[in-house]
Amino acid sequence: MTDQAEIKPITLTDFLSTPERIEIINGKVVALPAFGALHQLVGSNIYDVLKTHVNETEAAVFYHGLAYLMNSHPEALENVFVPDVSFFRMGTVPSDWNINFPHTGVPDLAIEIVSPGDDPDELQTKRKTYLAKGTDQVWIIYPQTREVHQFRRDNNPEIRIYREGETLDCDALFSGLVLTTDMIFKLPAWAIK
Repeated sequence: MTDQAEIKPITLTDFLSTPERIEIINGKVVALPAFGALHQLVGSNIYDVLKTHVNETEAAVFYHGLAYLMNSHPEALENVFVPDVSFFRMGTVPSDWNINFPHTGVPDLAIEIVSPGDDPDELQTKRKTYLAKGTDQVWIIYPQTREVHQFRRDNNPEIRIYREGETLDCDALFSGLVLTTDMIFKLPAWAIK
């Protein structure tokens, strides 16, 4: 058994120099699985709606790739997450953030799209960590079952599950936004089998 003192912490430099797409979950490096076109189509549907709705002087929306350090210390990263879609209000951006590097804090909204290679336990650990660290909402999108699971930090309610034809409650983050599950899971004709 390895002594905890022998484990070298993962630094921001280590994270940035890794050629693979990774996340760090509770101090452990986790490779991000490859995903297919369904994942991309669903993610871009969500991103397009949010990007159109958001006033860029007040908030920003990102589609896969922006890493969040989750308030970890750069010399010993505990958690670094890369949500599929993320959103943050300008008022929550750390004043010392250098945009050439990962976001030092947490997103206000993290959206994770489940792919066949995702580990369910890691996904639930991430969800709990997001909310514990200050993320307002986490949406877990299940393309195969066409469901959206919405979790809120205020636990009001703890979880809300949206299925086909339902409208998500987005007002806490996006006043006036209408986003339905049909919009999220809409596929082009060539992708429908």
